[in-house]
Amino acid sequence: MKLPRSFYSWPTMIGGVIALFSLAMIIFLFIISTILDQGSSYLGIFIFMVLPIFLISGLLLIPIGMWIKVRKDRKREAVSGLKWPKLNLNDKKHRNAFLIFTAGTILFLFLSAIGSYEAFHYTESVEFCGTLCHEVMKPEHTAYQNSSHARVACVECHVGSGADWYVRSKLSGLYQVYSVTFNKFPRPIPTPISNLRPAQETCEKCHWPEQFYARQNRMHRYYLMDEENTEWDISTQMKTGPSYSALGLQEGIHWHINSDVKIEYISEDDQRELLPWVRYTNLKTGKVSVYQDQDFPLEQHLIDSLEKRTMDCMDCHNRPSHDYQTPGLFINNALTAGIIPKELPGIKSLAMEIVDEIFENSDTAMMFIEESIQRYYLENYPEITATSSELIQQAIEGLKAEYNKNIFPEMQVRWDVYPNHIGHIEFNGCFRCHNNTHINDNGRVISKDCNLCHTINAQGVPDSLEIGSVFESLQFRHPIDIGDAWEEYLCVDCHMDL
Repeated sequence: MKLPRSFYSWPTMIGGVIALFSLAMIIFLFIISTILDQGSSYLGIFIFMVLPIFLISGLLLIPIGMWIKVRKDRKREAVSGLKWPKLNLNDKKHRNAFLIFTAGTILFLFLSAIGSYEAFHYTESVEFCGTLCHEVMKPEHTAYQNSSHARVACVECHVGSGADWYVRSKLSGLYQVYSVTFNKFPRPIPTPISNLRPAQETCEKCHWPEQFYARQNRMHRYYLMDEENTEWDISTQMKTGPSYSALGLQEGIHWHINSDVKIEYISEDDQRELLPWVRYTNLKTGKVSVYQDQDFPLEQHLIDSLEKRTMDCMDCHNRPSHDYQTPGLFINNALTAGIIPKELPGIKSLAMEIVDEIFENSDTAMMFIEESIQRYYLENYPEITATSSELIQQAIEGLKAEYNKNIFPEMQVRWDVYPNHIGHIEFNGCFRCHNNTHINDNGRVISKDCNLCHTINAQGVPDSLEIGSVFESLQFRHPIDIGDAWEEYLCVDCHMDL
């Protein structure tokens, strides 16, 4: 096939080879990843980001090489005349070049459209978000996979719909790429995320307020840290909504986001744990009440200068997909599910003691878990080691699995790093405001009365369960007799490390 003389130059031919090779590799790898379902997150990077750069570079080399060749020919032959290319389709060389250029351009635009579309969707995928930067995102990705939102793509919450938020997320991602490349990222990653899309535009796409459920019954199973791993059950009715669903958001915990109510607060820390100032506004009547924490009052100049945040879903549900459970919670759940055998004496206490240790990396933690459990039963229960070694091994593997879901030494991530504002046992949560110290000018208190949010239907050990009724709840009874201390102090004062 004859082509114009300008095509026969080293830059042009090198560019053509690079472009054709890159295109062939893109097609080959695309077939491997799509049809054969093989590959990893890094393969997607090569298909949609790295190889297209080589393809475009090769295509650019072709006209650049032709232009250089023409300039050299003109200088060598002292050709004068037209400065612009001349196209004559009656000339076979020109016609061949024109057909190749036209067909190549159409093919390139077609493949570019497909590639751009696939690249867009790839950068929006869970695989891209969670596994590309493995060390950095491993804690978040692992917790996400074990959450109730495991089938909701990351971008549904972190980006949402619309081109503006997509562009904003990619621009903020440039600094993240820089941080990961040069190992500049903090350990652990700080929260809350300052540029997260408002909950009204993400959470409420599925959990819209008008369809919140009424009250719900929940059963909690705990294990005491004694030799028998004594089981302690509590059944509660959570007042997430009103007594009757027809009342909507007039009552219950979700009253806080009633569209007729506006609640604002000032936080003294980045994690929104200390909320010394709260303002309630009734949007229908215009009534305003300001509550100040009497233990930590703010001066007026601080109230005027500090940011006032309007309460939304994320102020309570701040770890909806990335919840690192406390040892008390994930060990209790493992005992209930049989992942850790509750038949082993003292296993609850031992497991709690082990996971409280701080390690440099996961491998060290795994070795410590295995050595500690084996040594404990060998020294204290040699008969169990001799006759029920399979239970000990089950406990080891179970605790390792639960540890790896919730604690990540390399990123310094564990339960106390990311407070969960739901509830009030391991973290302040509800008690950030409902602590009996937030009082308005009329002397009204934001109460910490347990029955505001839930009532107890049953409690105690299974064999002697204390049972209430639908219309008459029980008074809370602490599993260990601590007198009235549970009424005077916050749960977190003791339970943070349990």
